[in-house]
Amino acid sequence: MIYTLTLNPAIDYVVGVDDFKEGQLNKTNRENIYAGGKGINVSTVLKNLGLESVALGFVAGKTGEMLTAMLREDGLKTDFVNATSGMTRINVKLSNTGKETEINGMGPVITNEDIDRLYEQLSAITDDDILIMSGSIPASMSRSTYTDICSFLRKRNCSAEIIIDSSSKEMLDALKYNPLLIKPNHHELGNLFGVEITTPKQAAEYGNKLKEMGAKNVLVSMGAKGAVLIDEKGDIHEVTAPKGQVINSVGAGDATVSAFVSKYLQAGQNKDYDTIVRYCVAAGSATAFSEGLADNMLIEEVLKSM
Repeated sequence: MIYTLTLNPAIDYVVGVDDFKEGQLNKTNRENIYAGGKGINVSTVLKNLGLESVALGFVAGKTGEMLTAMLREDGLKTDFVNATSGMTRINVKLSNTGKETEINGMGPVITNEDIDRLYEQLSAITDDDILIMSGSIPASMSRSTYTDICSFLRKRNCSAEIIIDSSSKEMLDALKYNPLLIKPNHHELGNLFGVEITTPKQAAEYGNKLKEMGAKNVLVSMGAKGAVLIDEKGDIHEVTAPKGQVINSVGAGDATVSAFVSKYLQAGQNKDYDTIVRYCVAAGSATAFSEGLADNMLIEEVLKSM
């Protein structure tokens, strides 16, 4: 089974406003509501690609009930911990004349009891499973949470594959547990090492540092410049992104993670990483070029243009 972990999920309210004016009444010209959070996006795209997963994490309050109902209506399996304090956050994503502005809510306060219940769920993970941990860690939780979870699994002699998509520097401590995949974008990768990364060559150089620290595969997404993958053998694969109109970039990176998992599992023992990274870039681009998250049909259409 594939498990996705979203510690601070959200309801995303995505709106378009032409010629936004601060301090004045503005009206939307398009609006959508999505179940948000990076791990939830991963679960959604996995479903679109024909793979089942279970979404884990914390929800709270009426917005938490709404989020859970939305996911179940979409056919996703969930096993959230219902936190006792606060509410699941609402994030506003404003698209204005080509620019995107985000206002993200806080989310619930996570107690020690809530965390204990999460670890009870994680105890069910077996060697044959995959755990994908994505997104931010709530302020009420330890910054070392991802590392702590990796340690918890390995101390139980659980060899489940782990994928981490997080921009926090604390994530570096988790690399000693040999995650299957780390997926920073080039800005996040630069922040991890205190440098600015603008070229695929730089992405490969600093991505390789993450591999040397323990990651099996490192996928660096670079927006319009495509992506660079340093695979488990140390080979470097570079793919340029296709041209297209970006409508909504929310979830593009998460679609990339889902695409990697899909093709990685499909490949079995004979993995063609050139094919895998091309599919990853196509999935991210297909999501960015559409209102929602990509499915296999959209991805295949983008692949034809690459």
